[in-house]
Amino acid sequence: MKLIILDRDGVINFDSDAFIKSPEEWHPIPGSLEAIAKLNQAGFNVLVVSNQSGIARQYFDEAMLSLIHEKFQKLLAEKGGTVEAIFYCPHGPDDHCDCRKPKAGLFHQIEKQYQANLAGVFAVGDSWRDLEAAMTVHAQPVLVLTGKGEQTKAAHSQELLEKQIPIFNNLADFTQTLLSPQT
Repeated sequence: MKLIILDRDGVINFDSDAFIKSPEEWHPIPGSLEAIAKLNQAGFNVLVVSNQSGIARQYFDEAMLSLIHEKFQKLLAEKGGTVEAIFYCPHGPDDHCDCRKPKAGLFHQIEKQYQANLAGVFAVGDSWRDLEAAMTVHAQPVLVLTGKGEQTKAAHSQELLEKQIPIFNNLADFTQTLLSPQT
C-alpha cells in the first residue's frame, strides 16, 4: 500500500488564524483537490493528519468538523479523488496529549491502523510542527509554501537546508514533481 500523508489547513485548504469553524469557511487551495485526485490515480492512499484545537477551544464541535470534512470529501469526489482517512487531534496546546503535532501520536495511529512503517512516506505540511511530527516516525517531510509555509521557511531555513527537506510552492507542484517520469 502506497501511503501519502497531508496536513489539512494550509496544504489542502486555505488556513485562517480565526480557525475554519464551518463548511462555509472551508475553501480549497487552487489545484489541491486535483492534486489529491492525481495521487489517487497514481495508486497513493491519501491520509490527512490535522491539529483541530478549535474543538478544545469550543469554536466548533466534532459534529461541525464532520460537516467540514463532508464538504471537503464531496468537493474532492467531484474532482475524482478521495482520502482514505482523516486523523485529527481535538486537543488544545495546553492539554499535553500525544497526538497534537509536533508530537507523532497521529502518525502512530496510522502505523497501527494500517500496520505500516512510515519510514520514507511523504508527509506534506506547511508548518514546522508538521515536519517535526513526520521526522519523528522517519517519514519524508515536505514543506509547501501555502498556508504558513513562507513563515516556516523564513524561521527554519537553516534546519530545512540541513535536513534536506524539499520545498514546493503548493501541493499541486509537489504532486506534479512526484509523478513526473524520472529522466
